[in-house]
Amino acid sequence: MIYPTLKFEEKLWREGKKLIAGVDEVGRGAFAGPVVVGAVIFFPDSKIPAGIADSKLLTAKKRQDLESKIKKWALGWAVAEISVEVINRVGIGKATQMAFVNAVSELKPKPEHILIDGFFIQCLDKNIQTAIIDGDKLSISIAAASILAKVYRDQLMERQDASYSGYGFGKHKGYGTKFHREMIKKHGLCKLHRTSFNIIK
Repeated sequence: MIYPTLKFEEKLWREGKKLIAGVDEVGRGAFAGPVVVGAVIFFPDSKIPAGIADSKLLTAKKRQDLESKIKKWALGWAVAEISVEVINRVGIGKATQMAFVNAVSELKPKPEHILIDGFFIQCLDKNIQTAIIDGDKLSISIAAASILAKVYRDQLMERQDASYSGYGFGKHKGYGTKFHREMIKKHGLCKLHRTSFNIIK
């Protein structure tokens, strides 16, 4: 496994910017459930949990272990979700941007610079952001944010499994797996599905 580093954070720390937030989203491409964004600030002397990596590459147990350490040792962290109802009303692109803004707004202390996976936060000054392709594989702060968002969203979808039995949300977490597609054909759409995605088509 390739582990991210503090290369981007250290460059900014050397420039005098100490409050650097890593930001990442989870669930953007799912068929059902919310989109969730995590945000994490590590200070230069923060204790960094060993084993932080892109959340998609870790086991559920490892993610949960890291999540508790990240929350304990980070200088600041936040998680924000945007509901299916909002996604269906405004579209996934705008909903994801809303989640970015909400997560950053909830951070305490406020970041001086933002490292973000792939997308700029459109309503914020680009001079205080660095958009990094595959950032969750390259930056420890972004990877940590992806872990918080992934654990939060997975647990939420597992809780929804009991309310919407038959769809398997606890297993696939709302993503478009073969089993999920088959269950949509069998049961139709439920309130958790993103009708704005034209899933039936």
